[in-house]
Amino acid sequence: MEPFENALPAGGSAKPVQNPAQNYEITRKERLLLPCTLAFCVLLVNTLFTYGPTAGLTAAVFVWYALVLSFTGSRPLLARPNRILLLADLFLALTLALGSNWYFRLWDLLALLVLLPVHAVGLSGAPRLPWYRPMMLWERLCLLLSGLFGRLGAAFAALADPRGEKRRWVPSLLAGAVCALALLAVLLPILASADALFAAATADLQTWLQRHLSIALWKLFWGLILTPFLFGLLYSLRHPKPLKSAAAPALPAADALLFLLVLAVLDALYLLFLAVQSAGLFGGPDYLAQKNISYAEWARSGFFQMVGVTVVNLAVVMTALSLSRRTGRSWAALRVLAALLVGESLVLLASAAWRMTLYVSAYGLSFKRCMTYWGMVMMALFLLAALWKVLRPDFGFCRLAFPLALAGWLVIHCVPVDYLVAKNQVDHYLSGESAVIDTGYLLYGLSYDTLSQLERLDGSLICRSGGGYQRLDILLAARRADAQVECADWRTWSLSAWLAAGGGN
Repeated sequence: MEPFENALPAGGSAKPVQNPAQNYEITRKERLLLPCTLAFCVLLVNTLFTYGPTAGLTAAVFVWYALVLSFTGSRPLLARPNRILLLADLFLALTLALGSNWYFRLWDLLALLVLLPVHAVGLSGAPRLPWYRPMMLWERLCLLLSGLFGRLGAAFAALADPRGEKRRWVPSLLAGAVCALALLAVLLPILASADALFAAATADLQTWLQRHLSIALWKLFWGLILTPFLFGLLYSLRHPKPLKSAAAPALPAADALLFLLVLAVLDALYLLFLAVQSAGLFGGPDYLAQKNISYAEWARSGFFQMVGVTVVNLAVVMTALSLSRRTGRSWAALRVLAALLVGESLVLLASAAWRMTLYVSAYGLSFKRCMTYWGMVMMALFLLAALWKVLRPDFGFCRLAFPLALAGWLVIHCVPVDYLVAKNQVDHYLSGESAVIDTGYLLYGLSYDTLSQLERLDGSLICRSGGGYQRLDILLAARRADAQVECADWRTWSLSAWLAAGGGN
């Protein structure tokens, strides 16, 4: 992405504010956005730091982009990668308010913690490396840290008068109000404990302070702490400074013979492994019984290991293709062995999927097994991309792998995983294929999406709950009550909880 020239907005000339360390070009727009940044920081403390990745974070992400685009303008969105990543980030944030699966929420939070800064720094135009170069992550991390910690004076410069005279009453009034309220919250209970009559006279005031003011002051305090860092980052987006040396270092070129031996050994190992495994696949239970191995034991073991092995194989292939010197017969032989390794890895994935299917048919689905299926599909796509790079060495693997990873993560959010898991488990139990059903896992290990399927069971079914046992219908009523509590607060509301609480009826 080419750097954008960030012109100052019409309607206000920049007034440089002198600072011993550096000069800050502060306009009226920055001064207006400073309190907005403080409000965002308080919102962040009030949502993410209080309730975690819930619907409150959804609102915070939308406000974040409103702030970012206020600083950068809409011109960076003319680049298609910026528009696509904006939509992807907003969709990920929206899923926090749609579903109630905490596994997805945690992973979405981790994804947003990476994607939001990467995108924001890219909107500034400061990065010199394109988005599909892996080293761009390091470059944007450096720019992010520079904005967070290298522009701390921007927030204080924005408090200065345009004529150069300090407007001391603004920070003084704010600091005085916070200190006065903090002292009131601390000293009032002390005085109340010293005099019973005073305690009785101020009982209602103390209760109000304990319920509202103390928590609000704590959130405001942390919001004030965060504001200089966030405002400095936002200021750096409007006034970007590219790194002095942003060029990616050239990868060392090694002789292809170095990797030929590694690939040849791996190819031979996997050929032997697949030959032995095919006996189990086609020999069936009778062949395994001769080896004193039960068919169920053989089916439920190994698929996670084989998925891990394919990850290692992909790394080996990409390392060999990236670091080998592309000349001579050694390079041609390396490409052949790399293609063979990719093909063997695809067969390993197919074998793992087959064994997983055998296991699921006997024991039913779980969230972990569903995500394993998803991981197998993603690994197969990455391996096909690696195979294309073997055929076309100049092809940029990350240029396809990064969008594939993001698209795959967005697609899995469109699949009702918890609902499918509960339906599969309940179907197995009602059909008699399974004699037991783990209601505790379906009730409390997954989201509210499982409740509609659990209601298909007999409500008088006795289930384990905590340290004791309880009827299923009572546990379902308790879970729906939990959903109602979550829906009562906009910061924890979710469509999944709202439907479970009866909002869709």
